Amino acid sequence: MSATATEAPVKIRQTKLLINGEWVDSASGKTFDNLNPATGEVVARVAEGGKEDIDRAVLAARRAFDDGPWRTKFSSRKRGELLYKLADLIEKNADELAALETLDNGKPISETRYADLPLVVQCFRYYASLADKIHGEVIPVEGKPGTMFCYTLREPIGVIGQIIPWNFPLLMAAWKLGPALAAGNTMVLKPAEQTPLTALRLGELITEAGFPPGVVNIVNGFGETAGDALVKHPGVDKIAFTGEYKTAQIIMANAAQTLKRVSFELGGKSPNIVFADADLDQAVKGAMAGIFFNQGEVCCAGSRLLVEESAHDAFVEKFAAAANARKLGDPFDPKTEQGAQVSKEQFDRIMSYIEIGKKEAQCVAGGERFGDKGYFIKPTIFTGVDNKMRIAQEEIFGPVVAVQKFKNPQEVTRVANDTIFGLAAAVWTRDISKAHRIANEVRAGTVWINCYNTFDSAAPFGGYKYSGMGRELGVDSVYAYTEVKTVWTNLR
Repeated sequence: MSATATEAPVKIRQTKLLINGEWVDSASGKTFDNLNPATGEVVARVAEGGKEDIDRAVLAARRAFDDGPWRTKFSSRKRGELLYKLADLIEKNADELAALETLDNGKPISETRYADLPLVVQCFRYYASLADKIHGEVIPVEGKPGTMFCYTLREPIGVIGQIIPWNFPLLMAAWKLGPALAAGNTMVLKPAEQTPLTALRLGELITEAGFPPGVVNIVNGFGETAGDALVKHPGVDKIAFTGEYKTAQIIMANAAQTLKRVSFELGGKSPNIVFADADLDQAVKGAMAGIFFNQGEVCCAGSRLLVEESAHDAFVEKFAAAANARKLGDPFDPKTEQGAQVSKEQFDRIMSYIEIGKKEAQCVAGGERFGDKGYFIKPTIFTGVDNKMRIAQEEIFGPVVAVQKFKNPQEVTRVANDTIFGLAAAVWTRDISKAHRIANEVRAGTVWINCYNTFDSAAPFGGYKYSGMGRELGVDSVYAYTEVKTVWTNLR
């Protein structure tokens, strides 16, 4: 199905576009190279969708929503049954999907198989369980009892354009599709151009599960073409986007022309706060997971490590030793702990920030590429960082952490909040009262206490300030894909 430059370690089944239940070439016939980040080599050539393909996909989604069986024959309970079936198919094909993700993204197979895939399955099952629990309420209104009956309905918004990133391709597709499908919407999904393969395989499983044609359409392509056309399309009722805040600003401006609903899950510069009374060994493990998991390509990465002054030197010594011992290499090796950055563009971006950091602060670990093939970067730690430095304020989106000292809770709260972002934060301390005071004072959508990167489909996730608008996961995410209708009845 795909022309390959090298033999892929997993079969690539699909490289076309999914429109109205059919796998089709792009209208232009264009394709683009799909690379393995671990080697830099081409593994597939994928159909490149453009404006005409978006038009076709939106029309298919519009017909499926307005006229198709999705609204007339599929009750909320039946939608839930389809989502359960999809979750079962994903679980059945988990090994294949994990291998595709590793091939496409560069992350270790241990993470894709045992972190990403279980969360994908959990997400679809969670929203399957919610599908028949999306309801309105009866409103007690003013007037003589028994004369007015008022209630609300929660109805699907309509056609949703969903644009997902490359750092967790399959998981982000689940976070978007799960709640939107549970609520009864139809979709046009645009995967990131760097990582389309698992979304396309998911499209095959969606079809196999029995979703009607046009309910989920998948158009590969670039943001400037396919993404732009999706955002501006008058037939799209909402855009849900995960990615960089600067892109969200463009989307928001363009969506304003048709007054589309928008929801954004964006980046962060999350403070990971370590008090001297914490279990330092546990905090080091948490800091490692907070910044180096997924090669640091995590929106909520703990990229600002704030350590109480009296514990700073001991903590940094342990932290640097752990970073230097981290195993990098072949993402398909089960023992590998850190894989490749997703692309040469991202690799170059991270390395440019490392060079900036070397001029601003002290590099005590890493600071250079790993190997001479692929896009690998050693875990990098900077100390002597001031919060005004670029490496402390700008999102690097890689395995780079800026360590800062603080003297007291008041100072650390001020520094933690001194950023345009507000996605996540963490606090490490044995004093639970202090932990909850900090959690209350830090302006972030998620605060972890004595843990990091803990997720569950039932727990809302999203950010303050430039970190987003709305929430993913939980009941909140379902509601974000609904409109509320109020119905009045005169009983007299």
